[in-house]
Amino acid sequence: MQALADRLRAERRIVFVPTMGFLHEGHLSLIRIARNAGDVVVVSIFVNPTQFGPGEDFQEYPRALDRDLALAEKEGADIVFTPSEAELYPEGFETYVHLERLPRHLCGLSRPVFFRGVATVVTKLFHIVKPHAAVFGEKDYQQVMVVKKMVRDLNMDVEIIAGPTVREPDGLAMSSRNSYLSKEQRRSALSLRKALIEAQQMVSSGERSSARIVSAAKDSIASFPETDIDYIRIFDPETLEDRKEINGPVRMALAVRVGSTRLIDNDLLNPAR
Repeated sequence: MQALADRLRAERRIVFVPTMGFLHEGHLSLIRIARNAGDVVVVSIFVNPTQFGPGEDFQEYPRALDRDLALAEKEGADIVFTPSEAELYPEGFETYVHLERLPRHLCGLSRPVFFRGVATVVTKLFHIVKPHAAVFGEKDYQQVMVVKKMVRDLNMDVEIIAGPTVREPDGLAMSSRNSYLSKEQRRSALSLRKALIEAQQMVSSGERSSARIVSAAKDSIASFPETDIDYIRIFDPETLEDRKEINGPVRMALAVRVGSTRLIDNDLLNPAR
């Protein structure tokens, strides 16, 4: 992959879409963005063990490589890179990329190893694929911000492009983990999107207290069966620091377990909307 990237990079713009596979329309939308942003589209498929903590679903994470390859080819990917765990983390591996501040918010609080694993594998993939640009989905908003910060701090010559969240027809944010949900749990999973819509309605009606909006969201989600809230936060879109008052555009993000499945979602809350 590195040798191929060296040959391509001299004359063509490489755009990279890193994934953990089990591709869905959200991933495919990122491939389409990449297709329009450069000359060569590289998609990686690698379920990264270092971003999973003890007791999380690394072994159970859905995998369907043959299907993924067909979907990537159909969507216009030129290269699919599928490294093995031994290739990316050889015996004796001990070098990790760690950010100090951004992971101390949102998902980083309940998943303490997650962003170290993300930052490390993305750094390695950037060194291997050597892209001019890389595309990430805004559904994982904190991840996008972590990668952008890492790229700035380490002077990586990679443009980061954020693709909008893609949703199922019923509004559920697309995720590979949606496949874990039963029919009844899926109805409860819609509580995340419902809470975000109701939050924007409150802001549009003049509510400026983050605490009151978060409280209403908690009550709404808790009214659905099998829901267990990890966090609901309203924060500055750049720093991820909590905002007590909404005096301009802010971001609202939430993580909720539905049954045993942890789901995330987020959206912009804008008083001008």
